[in-house]
Amino acid sequence: MPQINQPVLDFLLSRRSRPAKTLSAPAPGRRELAPILQAAARVPDHGKLVPWRFVILEKPALKRLVAAIPGRAAELELPEWKGRSVAELYDEAELVVAVISAPKEGNIPQIEQIYSAGAVCLSLLNAALASGWGANWISGWISHDAKLMQETLGIVSGETVAGLIHLGTETVAPPERPRPEIEEITTWMSE
Repeated sequence: MPQINQPVLDFLLSRRSRPAKTLSAPAPGRRELAPILQAAARVPDHGKLVPWRFVILEKPALKRLVAAIPGRAAELELPEWKGRSVAELYDEAELVVAVISAPKEGNIPQIEQIYSAGAVCLSLLNAALASGWGANWISGWISHDAKLMQETLGIVSGETVAGLIHLGTETVAPPERPRPEIEEITTWMSE
């Protein structure tokens, strides 16, 4: 019989992202963030390619991103409110870790490398929560806009943003939300 690590299992069964709007100062500093990043980097990585990297957005970088959002939203002819609401979210952010999917050439399928970057996002989120910080994984139109991400995060051709993980101090405990009924989404195959 396997040995159960009950505290970890309890954490995973009760984990809940914290809405980014409810996070405030302080955010983890470089020393507090280091073990969170180390935990995030311990994901399945077929071929040991490390097909992802981190870009840490501290306040000055967040301000630069915020300044670029309205103009880019206008270029894309998005409704004004869409640019404004996203700019406000990042203006209020304390710290954001961008997980950059950076697939490598080779015999490992690109989709597996992209999945690995997604695993980094979830591991980073869980490590932050386990460390006592509030965290939220966000994507949205800015993360999918190559031009904006190249200009503000320095991503290069072939890279994409897998997620923007907001970190800070939790100010409000979020209520539990409905979860799927496992029986409804599970198929057992015995033959």
